[in-house]
Parts: sequence; structure tokens; C-alpha cells
Amino acid sequence: MMQKNALQIENRRELFVDTYLIETLQRANLRLNPPTRREIVLKMDQPWEGPGSGVYSVVFRDENTSRMYYRATFPQNENDRTDGQACAYAESQDGIHWERKNLGLISYDGQDTNLIVQGWSAHNFSPFLDGNPGCTLDERYKAVAGHRPQGLFGYRSADGLHWEKCQEQPLFTDGAFDSHNLVFYDTNKQKYVCYSRYFNQDMPQSDGGSLSTAVRAIQTNESADFINWSKPKPHTYDPGIPFEQFYTNATVQCPGAEHLYLSFPMRFMPERHKVPEHEKVGVSDNVIMSSRDGSHWTRSFLESWLRPGLDQRNWTQRSLIVAQGILETGDDFSLFINENYAWDSACIRRVTVPRFRFGSVYADRRGGVLLTKPILFNGERLRINYATSAPGSIRVGLVAESGWPLPGYAAEDCDVVYGDELERDVTWRGNPDLSFLRGKAVRFKFELTDADLYAMQLVGQPD
Repeated sequence: MMQKNALQIENRRELFVDTYLIETLQRANLRLNPPTRREIVLKMDQPWEGPGSGVYSVVFRDENTSRMYYRATFPQNENDRTDGQACAYAESQDGIHWERKNLGLISYDGQDTNLIVQGWSAHNFSPFLDGNPGCTLDERYKAVAGHRPQGLFGYRSADGLHWEKCQEQPLFTDGAFDSHNLVFYDTNKQKYVCYSRYFNQDMPQSDGGSLSTAVRAIQTNESADFINWSKPKPHTYDPGIPFEQFYTNATVQCPGAEHLYLSFPMRFMPERHKVPEHEKVGVSDNVIMSSRDGSHWTRSFLESWLRPGLDQRNWTQRSLIVAQGILETGDDFSLFINENYAWDSACIRRVTVPRFRFGSVYADRRGGVLLTKPILFNGERLRINYATSAPGSIRVGLVAESGWPLPGYAAEDCDVVYGDELERDVTWRGNPDLSFLRGKAVRFKFELTDADLYAMQLVGQPD
């Protein structure tokens, strides 16, 4: 029976951001690993970067260069539907140090700029590098932008700088589109997916009730060719999860674990007003959620992914929007956020998480146990991403279908793991080889003491 119901994770790296692998936890729990604030990479200090600049950003690696696109709102801009705004461009070789490029495309008061698109579409112009293997070179880059009621429009480019519409009519019109909408080529579905903003007028709650007022929410459309799109599908969530205002989404496939979708919505509290000298009402932060299909989402962590902090200028509306995209920078994942929205100190800041450490199973010094669901073994070794304190430890036992430990592979036989490593092969009396388990179902019993287990992977040549 265990063999029949076993999870088939192959050689995928599994992150502990949900309960997918977890059968039971004893004196242990899932916990969030919040990011670390790093340096400001761009200050919104150019003449064309007025209030409202630095948001709806996109970052991605393109061969040896990292590209960043962000909104630049001119100081005299009146609203999101005028020509007083543009999409700006910056690039980096290492994903850490960024610079604007004078591109000779759009001038501002006679000055050359890093602007690539100007006008109402630049309000939320969102490019991506097309990962479709059938994509032609003249459409290697694509983008979406739009407003309600006109709809969401598609764009294409050969170099990521010079853009044209794919067609005059919108890709689709069902949605609000008045913040950051994004598209990428989903390598799991082998389709384009669009994550866009809409207002849910009657969002069902987990207890069977409903919200009587409109709530900012996220929907998904799919397309095989980027031109013809399915009807939007509203996102769903696990039971018991509060519905909150999600202003943006920043959804990605996790690098190195592309079967897992991560999303970093900006969470908006429109009724709060913390800083009296800031005239507009609203307070925002962001959250992290995960999905196995890109449509139904798990929110294991209801707390903020990154709090506004001591900087009071982050306690005003529309700060802390996460840019779409995760860059690998050495041992870290780098992500980017806007801070001090609409202040003269507005900027884009880099934040980091050690690779694959978005969440963990944690047990304190008293100790705890994680028992996985049955997993069909397909590899040679068990590799973990973990951290302990100086007296902390992790030991792993293998549990057979009978419920008893495999002889020689009980937790007591495991060589004690301690330290802080992104990759560590577990050994039993010095032996890491588990190839004799191929094709068999086993449970893994992790005994944790003051330790975090961030990820696990069955590595080696599959059958």
C-alpha cells in the first residue's frame, strides 16, 4: 500500500515551504525565513524619476547580463493614463551593482535617458525573456501592459529595448490590470501564463461566507502562442486562509526547483494611515506563498515576508512591492523591492535569501521530529539544505513500510549532522549510498535539535 501511494519526487529539490512532503510533525513546525535587506541598487534621483517611480519592476538574467525594468513617473504626471510616465531600464553584470544606460531612445527636457517606452502603457510595462524553445529571435523578448477597460496588450522585441505591439487588439479584457501584471513561459505546462490583477466583487470565504466589497486579487490565464488566451481563472487558497488585498504578485518558478511556484504579493491595507504628513491613506507590506500548479496557493506563512521596519517612510501606501524575478548571486537568491514610495527618497533595494531557504521545518533545543510521507526512492543519496546552532543537530532515519527502521539506517545509525550548509549528503556510519532503495518506498524520519531543515533532494542517477 505504501508503494502504491508513495510520492514520486524523482531528483527534484523539495523546499519546506508547504506540507507536501510532511506526514507528521512532533514538537516541530514550519517557519518563515525572512530576507535580509542589502544595499540600495537604484535611487529614484533622475529628473524623470518623480513620485511613483521604482515600482512594477522586473529582473531577469539574460546570458551574461542581468536586466531590470521599472516604472519612471515624471514629476508633472497627473495620472496613470497620461504620457507623463515611462518604463526605465538598468543592467548589471553580477546582479548586485546596477547602472542606467543612456539609450538614445527617449529624451527628457533635452537629456538622453534610460527610458525605453513612454505613455500610458509604460505605467505597468512588464517585459520577460521568452523561454519558449519555439520562439523566434525577433520576438525573443515579450511584454504586457494595459488598463481597464481597454484590456491587456502584448508587445515584442528582438533586443529588449525596441518594442512594438504584437497586434492592435488586446490579448484579453477580463481584469482590472491597473497594477503589475506579468507573463512568463511556464516550463512545466509548456505554455505562457499570465498573472494579472482583478477586483473580486464577491470573493467566497473558506467558511462559506463572502466579502461584500471588492477585493484586489490575482487571476491566471494561459496561452500556447501568446496571442490566444484562455478565460481567467481566479486563484484559490487552502481552507482557513484570510482573504487579503493582493496588489501585485511577482510570481516565478523557483530557480533550481522549477516545479515549485513562488509568489510575493504586495499586501495592501487601504484603511490604515500611519504617517500623518503623508496625505494618501494606506499601508503595505508583502507575503510569500507557494503553489504546485500555479493556480491553487498555499500560505504556510501568514506573517509578512519583509516588514516595513524602522523606516517610517515605508509605513505609507504602496511601498515594499517585490519585483518579479529571482537572481542567483553566489550562495544567495537576490530579489528587489521598492522602498519609500512617492517620497523624495524612493529607491529600489536588493534583499537576499540563502539559496532555497525561504522556509524550513524547525525544532528548538528540546528537539522535534519530522516524518515524511512515503517517497518512492529514485537516486543514490539524500542531500539536505540545513542549519543548526553549535549544540544543534540533525539525524535521519529510514522507515520501512512495516513502520520499523531499516536495519543499519535508523536515526541512531546516522552520522550526526551539524553546521550550516546549502548542500550536505547524509551518511550512515560513513556511508551515503542508498542506491539499494531504488524503486522502493520509504519514509524519512528527521530528528531535529535547534535546527532548520530547508530542503531535501534525492540525488544520483535515476532509473
